[in-house]
Amino acid sequence: MKYSIAFLKSLIFILAIILASETHGQSFYNVLKYGAKNDSSKLATTAIKDAINAASKAGGGTVYFPAGKYLTGSIHLKSNITIFIDAGAELHFSDNFDDYLPMVKSRYEGVDVTSFSPLFYAYKAENISITGRGLIDGHGKKWWDFVEGYKEGQLRTKWQKTFDELNKDIILPDDAKQMKRGFLRPPFIQPMFCKNIIIDGITIKNSPFWTINPEFCENVKIHAVTINNPHSPNTDGINPESCKNVHISDCHISVGDDCITIKSGKDAPGRKMAVPAENYTITNCTMLSGHGGVVIGSEMSGDVRKIAISNCVFDGTDRGIRIKTARGRGGVVEEIRVSNIIMKNIGQQAIVLDMQYAKTNPEPISERTPKFKNIHFSNITGQVNQAAYLNGLEEMPIENVSFTDINMDAKTGFNITNSNKIEFHNVQVNTEIGAAVAATNVKYLTIDNVKTYSPVAKMPVVDLKNVSDAFIYNAFPVAGTDTYLRLSGDRTKNISIGNNNFRNAKTGVLKEKDMNDAVTVISGDKGQ
Repeated sequence: MKYSIAFLKSLIFILAIILASETHGQSFYNVLKYGAKNDSSKLATTAIKDAINAASKAGGGTVYFPAGKYLTGSIHLKSNITIFIDAGAELHFSDNFDDYLPMVKSRYEGVDVTSFSPLFYAYKAENISITGRGLIDGHGKKWWDFVEGYKEGQLRTKWQKTFDELNKDIILPDDAKQMKRGFLRPPFIQPMFCKNIIIDGITIKNSPFWTINPEFCENVKIHAVTINNPHSPNTDGINPESCKNVHISDCHISVGDDCITIKSGKDAPGRKMAVPAENYTITNCTMLSGHGGVVIGSEMSGDVRKIAISNCVFDGTDRGIRIKTARGRGGVVEEIRVSNIIMKNIGQQAIVLDMQYAKTNPEPISERTPKFKNIHFSNITGQVNQAAYLNGLEEMPIENVSFTDINMDAKTGFNITNSNKIEFHNVQVNTEIGAAVAATNVKYLTIDNVKTYSPVAKMPVVDLKNVSDAFIYNAFPVAGTDTYLRLSGDRTKNISIGNNNFRNAKTGVLKEKDMNDAVTVISGDKGQ
């Protein structure tokens, strides 16, 4: 019998697949063979642990969950272990708090503690993965209800008493109320001090607390993950804290708090550990419900640097990009690039840089003083409530921020306070109320081709108060503009304007009576 060359090639290919599957299958550890039930009729915690131990004893392998429903408590991973949750498989985590004992070393909102075991937990492990097309459900409602129903002074539970005993000597943050209450919900997935982590393809919902929360880890890849948490307390999506080399891509997130948050420890505990969050890329993600699309802080006491955020869509979040801190944190946020972002239905600000997230009084510069610097935004479009809010500290202004190729339809525009070295290039802001750009207590300001196509009656396009060393150029306001540039404040000085065409504005430059005559007009302006 003769066979065609094509048939023989196909046969060889099929045999190769079968052989590879059989070889690969030798490293698979099916949890059903270790006593797990896929009808959720029995707690599978022990069976899963046995499968992980068997794989670990063999040097590593894949712990496999075929289709079905599994009920489990906490799962602790070891080095060289992959958790593979197949399509049709669902892991349902128990809402019995005892199933997350004994307590383990953890981090809670930037403070190092011993607390309930995370649902998925690893400590000082390498080469670990959670992958597949299946679902994991944290059944967080009982955790949420306990925290929201707790009242100071009520009888302490056995879990709180255990927490108190295990955390007598921890370093507390400035505001220690949460720690002293002693009931800290576990994160869903929290590897601690691990290397080479992959979380890929799975769907996650109903997290008790933060959902994916690597701590002090290196080389983390989170890809094609879907996270759905309802309106619920502190159920952030992805929070890589004090990690190095993190790649987040192609994720879809809708949660009860921030969608993606970058952190590095809180106050004195964070400064003691002094481990920065650095070398992160976030790309090709969509964020729907959430307080913020991508957020840095407010826990950033160990520094946050070298972060690239690109090609994302925020649709329905309260804010887009939010960077926040407060006196007492210390730490530096720097070298941040945000580009190619679409924002729609943003309830508050598209961009926030707020150094007074918690209201405090000025204090001398020290290790407690945070810094924001070298942060750059480009190619962003949005339909938002407010274009941007920059709020530095009197003793430590925000420094070196640029906005390039920005197009916003907003109720209100850019509001900038206590900031230095701020630049706008090719920025269009169509506002309903107030100026497109308003700046107060700012040094070294560049306004290049800032425009609005919906000028507000009796309001300037650019409104500067107590601003020094500013350069405004390439302005060409549209017909109907009352005033393009308004200057006020007795500390306003060294304002240069040039290469503008103000012929469509009733007033090109308006100087209020409370300012000094410190405007230098460079030749070339028309209609001033």
